[in-house]
Amino acid sequence: MNHSISRDAGTARTPAGDQLPGALPEALRAELGRFRRDLHMHPELGNQEFRTTAALKERLERAGLRPRVLSVGTGLVCDIGTPDATAGGRVLAADPDRPLLALRADIDALPIPDTKTVDYASTVPGHAHACGHDVHTTVVLGAGLVLAELARAGALPRPVRLIFQPAEEVLPGGASDAIESGVLEGVGRILAVHCDPRVDAGRIGLRTGPITSACDRLEVELDGPGGHTARPHLTTDMVTAASRVAVDVPALLSRRVDARAGLAVTWGRLASGHACNVIPQHAELSGTVRCLDLDAWRKAPDLVHAAIDEVAALHGAKPQITYVRGVPPVVNEPVTVQLLHSAMAARRGEGAIEDTDQSLGGEDFSWYLEHVPGAMARLGVHPPADPVRRDLHRGDFDVDEQAIKVGAELFTACALLDGDLPD
Repeated sequence: MNHSISRDAGTARTPAGDQLPGALPEALRAELGRFRRDLHMHPELGNQEFRTTAALKERLERAGLRPRVLSVGTGLVCDIGTPDATAGGRVLAADPDRPLLALRADIDALPIPDTKTVDYASTVPGHAHACGHDVHTTVVLGAGLVLAELARAGALPRPVRLIFQPAEEVLPGGASDAIESGVLEGVGRILAVHCDPRVDAGRIGLRTGPITSACDRLEVELDGPGGHTARPHLTTDMVTAASRVAVDVPALLSRRVDARAGLAVTWGRLASGHACNVIPQHAELSGTVRCLDLDAWRKAPDLVHAAIDEVAALHGAKPQITYVRGVPPVVNEPVTVQLLHSAMAARRGEGAIEDTDQSLGGEDFSWYLEHVPGAMARLGVHPPADPVRRDLHRGDFDVDEQAIKVGAELFTACALLDGDLPD
């Protein structure tokens, strides 16, 4: 699989960093650090991000912008550089009729306890920003505040839309609701970053093509006559049946799909029975289906159903399958990857860019890319001097906050260089 970045996919210039405006002033950098820590202390789950939405709305309005709450009740969209984007004053855009560049952030947290010993640890029991969405949100906010100033000075080559999206962690993701509410109307290109603890702070990872995998949810219920463990031949041995489904279904799929598609069923829960001498009548399994390839993902529900039916039938169990579609892979468009590359090179030099592998994680940013070209970059958040790398979705996950400045300035550079790309 080719992990290299296309160097000739676009025509964006890469002027020297000191010639490119849009750097974060020190006072704003410090404010953004405080804003991120406040979000970190008050995490909110998907579609419950009312405090987060209010905090963003207040700060954007204070900057003279006109954010609009999404129709689902949380999340925001806010335009910069369009004729009606500000609450007062004249906004100068080079060409307000050109398609907007969208910058997307996800704003929800996870139902995970925060186990860190820091003064900005979560104050909400059982909830934590353990995936870095507080950083994503602060990055887009910071970029937006700088771009608003550039727009007022007539230095923004095309208008920009900020999208603060709720419920990324809730399958099939809040992106679908945001799209239905019209956030992509007039958008020509969309960008996002995702925190990556494998990448040192101060750097980004880029990849052309698929950068995440598809992710679906799978629930299986098995039923059959139970009975005494002394007479298993008179029953459906439900524990054995469930165990064989857990083991044999992934093995069957590995022989029915091209291995390069990366189709994998991984179980997270198996439950059956209540007593040591009673064969139960019921068993439940739940897990995820992940896939690296878009075509294989589209075929996955039928393949998974068939495999479960076959294994369950061998053991006399009747399956009931709930297959919940999640998200397709995020497939980065080459010209947009080149824009991100050019922007980072302009800000921090070629040495701050590295190739990144395709992840088996899922991301609902993929739904936007079904409609408009775009790309996601891996934002380095690992403190370079720390020997321990704390993975995402863990209670002790944290970031090096210089990543906020890096991400925001990456986006402001993209907004400035995007005017050089073909529409």
